[in-house]
Amino acid sequence: MRRTALAAIAGLVVIVLAATAPRAAAQGSMRLDRSLPSNEKPNILKQVDVTQRLDAPLPLDTTFTDETGKAITLRQLFHRNRPVVLAPVYYECPMLCTQTLNSLTTALTVVGLTPGTDFEVIALSFDPKEPYGLARDKKAAYMAKFKRPGTEGGFHFLTGDEKSVTAVMQALGFHYQYDPAIDQYAHPAMIAVITPDGLISKYFMGIDFSARDLRFALIEASQGHIGTAVERALITWCYHYDPSTSTYGLLTIRLVQAGGIAFIIAMIVFWTVMWRRERATAAA
Repeated sequence: MRRTALAAIAGLVVIVLAATAPRAAAQGSMRLDRSLPSNEKPNILKQVDVTQRLDAPLPLDTTFTDETGKAITLRQLFHRNRPVVLAPVYYECPMLCTQTLNSLTTALTVVGLTPGTDFEVIALSFDPKEPYGLARDKKAAYMAKFKRPGTEGGFHFLTGDEKSVTAVMQALGFHYQYDPAIDQYAHPAMIAVITPDGLISKYFMGIDFSARDLRFALIEASQGHIGTAVERALITWCYHYDPSTSTYGLLTIRLVQAGGIAFIIAMIVFWTVMWRRERATAAA
């Protein structure tokens, strides 16, 4: 009797679970507040990304307004042998763009190169509604933070109309979306290093930029016109830029080659010493 009752209870449990499983599964795809599940991006964020276009040219003849209100083309900011650090931001961004510019400024303080002499810095607003006054104020704030008088000419804070902004951002592979509900932009965080000829050389993703990697990128983009001979040799033979991680890493094959060469040299020295000892012994 007892066994029969337990079997009946077990049967009821199975029936209840089977009946409620589809409903539970259906509800599991949505939170109790009917918002998207935590592992699914909102539609607006699905269009926010960076498509790396290494070696692609920027449209240097596009016109923008600098922080003084002067109309200027990108080409006027590119100089012989001087690479450019380009930061796509917008000046009224409540968080991410400020973190990007803060991290860039921190890296530049220890990069060991001089803006305006060794390279240029361009902060470019992708919000076509922003006036140049915001660029002026933003530059003043970061010059105070950078604390290197005489380098102001190497920093350029630009605004522009929708046509010019779109042309540069598309060439850069920088995809962003405006959210009218909150009057803000959804966008990635990154900077790019551009060659003096206007070609995209390196991308650095996120908001934490390594001063060493940024220095290496600038030296490489300058085609050997800045940096020391030792650094240029290291970049050529020992370090490799990985676009997937936006960092420079040691080339393992170079270490293996160097180890092999060192071993061969050691063996030559060893056998030379042994041969001379044998000759000395035989002569004695």
